Amino acid sequence: MKTIIAEKPSVAREIAGLLGASEKKDGYLIGNGYFVTWAFGHLIGLGMPEDYGVSGFQKETLPILPNPFLLTVRKVKKDKGYSVDAGALKQLKIIEQLFNKSDSIIVATDAGREGELIFRYIYEYLKSNKPFERLWISSLTEKAIKQGFDNLKDGKDFDGLHQAAQGRSRADWLVGINATQALSIAAGNGIYSLGRVQTPTLALICKRYLENKNFSIKKYWQIQLLQHKELIDFKSLSLTKWEDQALANDTLKSIQRSSSATVTSVETKRLTEQPPLLFDLTGLQKEANKKLSLSAEETLNIAQSLYEKKFITYPRTGSKYIPEDMWAEIPNLVRSLQDRENCKQSVTKMKWGRFNKRIVNDLRVTDHHGLLITDKTPSALNVKENAVYDMIAFRLLEALSQACIKEITDVTLQVVHYDFTSKGCKIIEAGWRAIKGSFSDEDTEPIQDLPELSKGDELKINEATVLEKKTKPPGLYTEAGLLSAMESAGKEIENEDERKALQNIGIGTPATRAAIIETLFTRNYIQREKKSLIPTEKGLQVYGLVKDRKIADVAMTAEWELALQKIENNEADASTFQKEMEQYASTITEELLQTSIAQSNLPKLICPKCKKQHLIIRDKIVKCSDEVCGWVQFRNVCGVQISIENITSLVNKGKTSLIKGMTSKAGKKFDAYIVLKENAESSFEFEKNKSSKRNGK
Repeated sequence: MKTIIAEKPSVAREIAGLLGASEKKDGYLIGNGYFVTWAFGHLIGLGMPEDYGVSGFQKETLPILPNPFLLTVRKVKKDKGYSVDAGALKQLKIIEQLFNKSDSIIVATDAGREGELIFRYIYEYLKSNKPFERLWISSLTEKAIKQGFDNLKDGKDFDGLHQAAQGRSRADWLVGINATQALSIAAGNGIYSLGRVQTPTLALICKRYLENKNFSIKKYWQIQLLQHKELIDFKSLSLTKWEDQALANDTLKSIQRSSSATVTSVETKRLTEQPPLLFDLTGLQKEANKKLSLSAEETLNIAQSLYEKKFITYPRTGSKYIPEDMWAEIPNLVRSLQDRENCKQSVTKMKWGRFNKRIVNDLRVTDHHGLLITDKTPSALNVKENAVYDMIAFRLLEALSQACIKEITDVTLQVVHYDFTSKGCKIIEAGWRAIKGSFSDEDTEPIQDLPELSKGDELKINEATVLEKKTKPPGLYTEAGLLSAMESAGKEIENEDERKALQNIGIGTPATRAAIIETLFTRNYIQREKKSLIPTEKGLQVYGLVKDRKIADVAMTAEWELALQKIENNEADASTFQKEMEQYASTITEELLQTSIAQSNLPKLICPKCKKQHLIIRDKIVKCSDEVCGWVQFRNVCGVQISIENITSLVNKGKTSLIKGMTSKAGKKFDAYIVLKENAESSFEFEKNKSSKRNGK
């Protein structure tokens, strides 16, 4: 007998169905010489400090450097700390029994770093020594699974992947546990969670937010001309930007008196826009955030659902290419879209026999190839699934199309010694842009049509106006922008040699970036403001404490990603990496323990209930220092974090300012004031004197 272990039950059922293992048992399926079982994600993880006999946050126990690292069954949070997850323990016992009854194991967890770790931690925890092979597939279609079983790989081939996964797991533990405890001890005021990747990511958001907030906006003025020739209206803009409005108005008058402009130069050049490559996961997340306002995590979950329904290939990919041996399957994928209503028209624009092979590159395929649809036509998808599927489908059609060829014309005109410029664009060959009919990028200004113009032409000015403009601060990060910054973190490095070495290395991986962003939300370090990501008070406080410390260094985090890649490719030693991480954890622990955290910025407030004791202000609650009094106010009310200013106003004046965007239990948004009643309990007060009995605590 052989045991096949998948990452989750749905995948196990797919495999079991194909192999004829149809008899259902508790926690597995059996038949045709196979046991088919599953994990529920990470059943086994690294032990916590208490597993090493370290309880609470104690300065003298830091840094905690486990040797060896202990593995424990997954734990769940209960009222009093953590306890073993009963469901995980039960499934683990089933897996152990099946391993013991089998001659060998087939690993069918997701084909990537985390999937490998899920299996290896189970294998190590159970002290199994059974030989194992690896099922390595990029799609859950019947054809892909069958091909995978025909080409099972030796488990040892993935030792590098395992070492990298284990290295990442241990590095995150060493940095996260020690840094969090060190800063929290130094603060003495709540928990300050820090992490190997989350802290540099928070630093990116805070740095951009402060640059935006502190930017000094200046007004300037430009003159715009409206002209007309050959039935075409077109505009031109002055190269001069006036900082004095009066000067701009004086110039406008002299231009209006002149009434004509002279063409001083006409430059026309052909621009070839190559089609985009296939999506990798980060590319899909960025596009879905821009076009559909989906978060990175939502996009990943939708893509994972489409993968498990067999409609797309494995989504957690970092590649935009396919290997040569897949090229023969591509026409069949395009044909499958002929039956899809949204894609029909675009498929008719494809030039059969002339597909662009730019996406084929064996050397640029990592663990998995770029995102593709499968030949299974989708049905019964929800609105968001349909939208994400179409994105992947249209991107395939675009990638296979020819280049778009444009003719770009730059025209310079002169009026009363002032230069004006105008830009025009003519589509020579639509190429890939015909697929969706979009001929300019959404983040650039649309380029206008221009008439035939030659140097020396005199053009009548139909209208001249002064435009008031403002200098723009660096834009706040959207999730798409943050993903780009994480992906290309190496480009931001100031040291030229470091930048060259790390130019294609980001922080995090395509598979983990969504979770990192979500962690920052969970920690109450960042929040959404429309589509922008901005830091909370707590996020800015943490950034203020660590911005000059090693833990916030984007370059160092990018270096670790490079080191992990090398370990994965058997080009670097995992034990050396771990020693470096232990040294680093020791250094940052020492740095953070010496951090002086000023509490003077927190107001000194007297309890509104007992009127005697001072209030203790924490991230999640504000409470009376007298346990007998017991007054408490939660700081997160209906999904909105209540600011220090509003806490002060509530305690001193009995009422906050209007708090917007709260969410009721029914999921509806509402705005309200939080007010203190006579007994010092809080409740809502609505505008127009509408009140509610709902408790605001």
